[in-house]
Amino acid sequence: MNETQNTPELRFEGFTEPWRRQKLGDISDIRTGSSDVQDAVEGGRYPFFIRSDEVIRSNKYVFDCEAILTPGEGRIGEVFHYCNGKFDCHQRVYKISDFKNVEAKFVLYDLQHSFKKHAMRNTVKATVDSLRLPTLMDFELVAPKSVEEQRQIASLFWHLDDSIALYRRRYKRLQRLKQALLRKMFPKPGEQVPELRFEGFTEPWEQRKFKDIVTIERGGSPRPIEDFVTDSPNGLNWVKIGDAPSLGRYITRTAEKIRPEGLSKTRQVYPGDLILSNSMSFGRPYIMAIEGCIHDGWLLIRDTTKQLDPIYLCQMLGTPQMFNQYRSLAAGSTVNNLNKELVGNAVVPIPCKEEQKVIGKVLDDLDNLVILHQHKYERLQHLKQALLRKMFI
Repeated sequence: MNETQNTPELRFEGFTEPWRRQKLGDISDIRTGSSDVQDAVEGGRYPFFIRSDEVIRSNKYVFDCEAILTPGEGRIGEVFHYCNGKFDCHQRVYKISDFKNVEAKFVLYDLQHSFKKHAMRNTVKATVDSLRLPTLMDFELVAPKSVEEQRQIASLFWHLDDSIALYRRRYKRLQRLKQALLRKMFPKPGEQVPELRFEGFTEPWEQRKFKDIVTIERGGSPRPIEDFVTDSPNGLNWVKIGDAPSLGRYITRTAEKIRPEGLSKTRQVYPGDLILSNSMSFGRPYIMAIEGCIHDGWLLIRDTTKQLDPIYLCQMLGTPQMFNQYRSLAAGSTVNNLNKELVGNAVVPIPCKEEQKVIGKVLDDLDNLVILHQHKYERLQHLKQALLRKMFI
């Protein structure tokens, strides 16, 4: 916080007065809750009892004027708020209420903007994971003198939070729908048809060992890799795990390139090839949209017989049924990563090519919806953080 600044960079029209500084302890009541969860709940004193781990785990947001703040649990000074009405909280959570001549929701967003860094600066090193009450009481809140200006600022962020929560709920629901469809649109082990099927398709699915219908090869790395990394435009795209998108299934660019001389020590891949991370804890399949080379953290899966739709294949490899097979095939061994033999021995379900295309398109379209809503959610979060920096001191 700039100790001399008394107006924010961005304000609503019509407000020009400098903001004033007040200690949080002078304009609100601050206290910790009870340490006895059972007494609070069973005694019926409070409909809600908030533990610090519940706050941190669920990121609950309130719908009225109370603010609660975590004093520890590794996330010092994180600000949350809870629902209107009577509630108590755990002794490791501060409840801030009974605000005097200040809009409570404005205080909430001011705390979200500035309190954590203040708390870290003013918390003694020996107790860096604990926020002390005097630190909280002495925190200087910088607020407009006009309560109306406070309300307009708070209202803007309140509605922004509503939009953020909306898009977060949407993409989370779509993610759950995707997982449910992956379980229902592919046959269970030992079965020849899935639980959910598109109209017009009735033939039983084939069950084939994966190695009988695709070529599976492990990637490789020229060493020492530092000697092969290049900025030259004729370098080969060097596909690393970090180049895989967090959402979506296509590798479209790489952060690094390697010199063509390293090609003999690695594995070249082409658009349409699938690559699979060989870590069993990850194991996500991706479709190459560019040419490149993969290191030994990847497996190449190439459909040389052209029996498979690439999008279907990519979606099928990401099903819970496939991961369960990998675990089953690796049971009793010391294998911690996927390898060519383990993946090749997995049995894969294969419908006709036309059914593959329909399944692949539906799941790919659903992926695109998930990506769209998550991107909107993330953009709104970035917008909120930018506005917090510009509209608060």
